[in-house]
Amino acid sequence: MVVSVKRLPDCAKERLKNGDISIETELVAAQIDEWNEENLCPKAQVIHILGRGGEIEPHISAILFEHAISVANFTPESLACLPNVPWKVPVEEYKTRKDLRNICMFTIDPSSSNDLDDALSIEKVSDKIFRVGVHIADVSCFVLPDTALDAEAQVRSTSVYILQHKLPMLPPRLSEVCSLLPGVDRLAFSIIWDIDDSGNIIQCWIGRSVICSCCKLSYDYVQDIIDEGFKIDQFGPSGKLHPELCGQFEFKDVIQSLRSLHEISKKRREIRFKQGSLGLQNPKLVFLFDENGTPYDSFLDERKQSCSLVEEFMLLANKSVAEVISRAFPDCALLRRHPEPNRRKLQEFEAFCSKHGFELDASSSGKLHLSLSKIREKLKDDPVLFDILISYASKPMQSATYFCSGDLIGRENEWAHYALSVPLYTHFTSPLRRYPDIIVHRTLSAVVEAEEVHVKQRQTLVTVNNGQISGDGIVGRCFSGLYFDNDVAESDQVREILLSAALKYKVPGSEVLAEVAAYCNERKQASKHAEEAGKKLFLWTLLKRREVLLSKARVLGLGPRFMTVYINNFALERRIYYDEVEGLDVEWLETSGTLVIDIPKTKPFQRRVIPEKLCVIEDVALVLNTSGLVVPEGENEDNTTAPSTSNHLPAVPAAEDNATVPLCFPLVLRLLSTIPVALHAVGGENGPVDIGARLYMCSYFKYGPLENGPVECFCRQKSRSWMQDSTTQMGLNCVDITSMCSSRMATPRNL
Repeated sequence: MVVSVKRLPDCAKERLKNGDISIETELVAAQIDEWNEENLCPKAQVIHILGRGGEIEPHISAILFEHAISVANFTPESLACLPNVPWKVPVEEYKTRKDLRNICMFTIDPSSSNDLDDALSIEKVSDKIFRVGVHIADVSCFVLPDTALDAEAQVRSTSVYILQHKLPMLPPRLSEVCSLLPGVDRLAFSIIWDIDDSGNIIQCWIGRSVICSCCKLSYDYVQDIIDEGFKIDQFGPSGKLHPELCGQFEFKDVIQSLRSLHEISKKRREIRFKQGSLGLQNPKLVFLFDENGTPYDSFLDERKQSCSLVEEFMLLANKSVAEVISRAFPDCALLRRHPEPNRRKLQEFEAFCSKHGFELDASSSGKLHLSLSKIREKLKDDPVLFDILISYASKPMQSATYFCSGDLIGRENEWAHYALSVPLYTHFTSPLRRYPDIIVHRTLSAVVEAEEVHVKQRQTLVTVNNGQISGDGIVGRCFSGLYFDNDVAESDQVREILLSAALKYKVPGSEVLAEVAAYCNERKQASKHAEEAGKKLFLWTLLKRREVLLSKARVLGLGPRFMTVYINNFALERRIYYDEVEGLDVEWLETSGTLVIDIPKTKPFQRRVIPEKLCVIEDVALVLNTSGLVVPEGENEDNTTAPSTSNHLPAVPAAEDNATVPLCFPLVLRLLSTIPVALHAVGGENGPVDIGARLYMCSYFKYGPLENGPVECFCRQKSRSWMQDSTTQMGLNCVDITSMCSSRMATPRNL
């Protein structure tokens, strides 16, 4: 962009006047003012100076600015809507809500979480029936429609998490009032199911409640309990202390509840996948931070069983609520749909699997999941390849979106959630961090109240004994019960009651709700992109700190210009371009899908003065200069000591040397080859941050095949018997060998 000096902020003008050249490294936000057809570049003005490029905070500010995520403090008007702290449940709420404080319930969240908006409980009704409860903080009781707090929550729409940074949707003080803290009475929306030991739902109740959690558990703690077989000890799992316990219950009650919930969740998970659900979950990249909040290491975190335990009941709660609100308000229910995958991309994935000998049936979500399960078993000795397949399987998937049911009246087949394989779904379980959940809570409040009015009118009050659901608990419940009475729901009397309740709780009409859904979709997408950009930034920071980080990678794509690689340790895809590189000879054998890369042997490897259009070899490969190194023929191929580098080449971190062995020239690659790569940080002070990947190479010939063919460095001194073994290991046939021998790169002499 062309920026007039006159229109720069005063601070920037002053720095220019003083000859401060560091201004060139400032990260700025600019606004395009004019761009005529005859102008090559648009005219713009700088509207924000964010800070020095290459530093974390300015880049986070840029990410937030780019995605229009508010970093402003909450307005005094919205803060005035909050209740005073400390807050206690008003006496009248105990009279109108179900009292569930005598039930053993607890929260399970990340150890660092302060927003505790869901709790779980389980009671044994009989030998084969359990009463499972999901209890969600009643945030809509505090965030009232047409208030400054509601308006600000709607504008923010979602909480944004960029690793060490959190931008909440609601003021933190409200979290103190709503979060289901241990030992404190809280208002909740509860869904309670009677579930048999096979995981089948027998009965359901939904309504407002008063609850009291007995303890706050972390996912790691619950996972340790699961791993150690639910043993009860004076110490917690692995000798750790138990978390603080409040109220009348003992840890044996908590452990027994976890055991029962774990068993029921596994049954529910089996049922869900039998009914066609699809699971596509890759390991997550997790960063470790020092005391200054700077990342110093990372690891891939596999999904824990404790997460699945909670997820199963949250999915069931969201599904149950979607059924209730869509029955009551078929034209203004806020639901969530997941369209079928992109057909073209799905066919490409099917072709990829077929090419590599994997049978894949993608005709439905359930069949796709079954196929992937079989492939997982087939690849149990190659989990990285399965992770790659899951990554590929995710690409055809479209984003799930919120929608107003009234927009798709008569097209109910489009309401479905493809991945979950359910006809109706919504978001209900996270009202502290998602605005759609608050809308759903208001809608559900209207349904529950209308149903209660209808029950009273019919003189069929639900009987409650000691805070539990009685046997006739479904009588008169035409919406929230397990069985839907369509005739009653469509009656004029019930429709009038529903309309009155909708007005009381200010349930949005279909036109307004459609606008809210569209806006929430846009904000959720922006939040997702910001969080992904944040992860990329922290990985960039980690690489900047280390200079070079070595890792194994798998070749996903090959061609005459570039290869695409999947870096195992970071679940990351990158391209490595090798065309137009001075000092590299590249031969692409399309018929056999083979790439041969070599460096000229006539001169020692060194930097050159090259034409402007060409790249230097260091842009493609981190090459260790070992021209003077003699490698004995009997050298152990598992030797992981990297050769010393020359003065003008980057040093390799010693901590990584024992994990990754460099390849040697000439290099022969085919699809799914395992290769070592060197990752490094790109940009920062002089451009956008990015992650670069290069081949990790030696400039000497190494004898014999490396691990995990089909990547090989050939040696002219090896015998014909080795040649036969090597080609077998590589998966090459006679045609491949002939192709390489006939090329100018891979001559019979080199082979």
